[in-house]
Amino acid sequence: MCRHLAYLGAPVPIRQLVLDPPLGLYRQSWAPRAQRHGTVNADGFGVGWYADGDPVPARYRRAGPIWADGGFADLARVVRTRALLAAVRSATEGCAAGEAAAAPFGADRWLFSHNGALPGWPGRLGALAAGLPAEELLGLEARSDSALVWALVLHRLRAGAAPGEALADTVLTVAEHSDARLNLLLTDGTSIAATSWGDTLCHRTTEGSVLVASEPGDEEPGWIRLPDRSLLLATAEGTTVKPLIP
Repeated sequence: MCRHLAYLGAPVPIRQLVLDPPLGLYRQSWAPRAQRHGTVNADGFGVGWYADGDPVPARYRRAGPIWADGGFADLARVVRTRALLAAVRSATEGCAAGEAAAAPFGADRWLFSHNGALPGWPGRLGALAAGLPAEELLGLEARSDSALVWALVLHRLRAGAAPGEALADTVLTVAEHSDARLNLLLTDGTSIAATSWGDTLCHRTTEGSVLVASEPGDEEPGWIRLPDRSLLLATAEGTTVKPLIP
């Protein structure tokens, strides 16, 4: 399993979103409170963020635990952003290790993260892979269930699907082939789409900003937990929640 978050709003240091919250992503790497599968998220981490004037995000990913990377702490102190996606990883059995397997995955203007697992990986999921063109399969960033889910989402986005449609269609298709856990996050720097399917997801909206996360990063009021099997669409101005119905 994993923990992840996405943010849109006023420019803030990365540290304020990822490292400083008392119960936030940094602490969730070793002591998550709401995680239902796995206990430690030390198999890698990553952050992707957007800079003003450039629609293509930057990414910083590592294979080790977030608490062991002093360079990231220094970067997070000085880099400010209006939009971010970050994740800490608990690897699924049979999936690749290494930096390339850590979220966020990215292509074009998109950042993506998968919190969950696909039981039966890789043996029982050939039908999913068979639906992708060969060049897209060969272009997977890593040999992992999350990278395959990302390829399925990206294929739909490039075919013209809206972000929420791409996530919903992917979740419902994958669920037909596996008893999967599919909490997904997707952003282009101006909006966030997310699904809750098998684990926790919540969001908090303040004036001009929105934060979507696997679990609350603090005890402050305003956090709203999504029902399981839901699709969340969010901008800095507000959120919409819809049921995911097979």
